[in-house]
Amino acid sequence: MKKLLFYTLMLALTVLSVIVSIAYLTPSKVIPKYSDDKLRELALSKGLKPTPDTYKKLLELVDDASNPMSASKIALGRELFFDVNLSKNRETSCATCHSFDKDLKNKGVMSKMISSKEEQINNCVACHLKDQSGTDRFTFSQGDNHEPHPYLLNTQTVLNTAFAKHFTWSGEIDSLREQSKSSFLAHYKMNITQEELQLRVAKNNKYRAMFDDTFEDGITFENINKAIEVYLKTLVTRGAYDRFLDGNNSAISSDAKRGLANFISFGCKGCHNDIALGGQSIQRFPLRDFAQVYDLKPNFELFPEIKRFDSEFPFENSGGFLGKDKSHLFRVPILRNVTKTSPYFHNGTVPKIREAVNVMAKHQLGRHLTLEQIDEIVAFLRTLEGDIVEYDVSESR
Repeated sequence: MKKLLFYTLMLALTVLSVIVSIAYLTPSKVIPKYSDDKLRELALSKGLKPTPDTYKKLLELVDDASNPMSASKIALGRELFFDVNLSKNRETSCATCHSFDKDLKNKGVMSKMISSKEEQINNCVACHLKDQSGTDRFTFSQGDNHEPHPYLLNTQTVLNTAFAKHFTWSGEIDSLREQSKSSFLAHYKMNITQEELQLRVAKNNKYRAMFDDTFEDGITFENINKAIEVYLKTLVTRGAYDRFLDGNNSAISSDAKRGLANFISFGCKGCHNDIALGGQSIQRFPLRDFAQVYDLKPNFELFPEIKRFDSEFPFENSGGFLGKDKSHLFRVPILRNVTKTSPYFHNGTVPKIREAVNVMAKHQLGRHLTLEQIDEIVAFLRTLEGDIVEYDVSESR
């Protein structure tokens, strides 16, 4: 019996040694060193694009004949977006969960933070209200009367959604207007009926005048959401990354340039593409199981972390959400300002951007990244930080 146990142990050690050896002997992908001009040319050729720098260019990309953008409609949408009176308990506005006002003028954000009775893990909102994140920075979202999402889902950014084709974590909503409608009606969001919403808007003299100036048929549930839709289309950001794509070689650091080359060469841009670097498609996550040879090739750190992994995801799946049709299909998140939108993934389980990059490399790309490569990609992601562009909406079409 002892001899059998000895041989079994030796066989297991031999197999493990072979697997580890294969991992170490497998050559890492060598990323070419690009000149600045070549890197820019490569990025643009792969579908990465800068944010429009003028309102006229923005209109060319996002204006819709079924709901044309106008200065009056944008102004109306902004008023509605920040109005806490448009939720059942008059405590929650769109801006409550989608914060981006650097001057802390978002109505509802502070009251929500102060009145919340329950502490949440990884809740960064208290320190990051000034961030241009377009999220609430909670682990999972809370709506009217602090009711959590039934699946405990993390709030996605509202910024740069003008360039997205899919919305919500499942990606089943395909327009900002429909997303706005859903947010008003959902009991775990604004929790208000169409009739009550219209009534509250109609009681406001300022709103009545603005709707009369903007819509021929005045105040309707459809028009309320049309106004919010066009306002959301103006919430786009520009930063160092855009300046680099526009031709400024000194806009981003050498580390960020290597990170951009990694991002393209490793295949991240396959899903995170176009202007928003996401929101264009619905993809399976995770593509690969956690147990594979590359995972046995460790990044040696002084204090390695021991984690519990869920059977469905490379992290504990609190809330039990499994994506569209429970088939692990998720809308690809937008990466602009991603370094300001922690915690990450659909249930906000991963608190740090470096860990999020590592998870995606392993489970989507099947790659083991070195610590240096992770740091370079994070340096690139930081160039995606940007402030909301203050477009001159009076520009001619």
